[in-house]
Amino acid sequence: MPAKDIYHNNVKNALIKDGWNITHDPLRLEWGAKDISVSSC
Repeated sequence: MPAKDIYHNNVKNALIKDGWNITHDPLRLEWGAKDISVSSC
């Protein structure tokens, strides 16, 4: 899993306050033999 930068929690909290629903943090996708992570920011 990639490291979260210094803005991650601030951006995530701002999105939640704006009404966003964060379901997976980070979102993990499987693509063949590789795993891909998509962060919320």
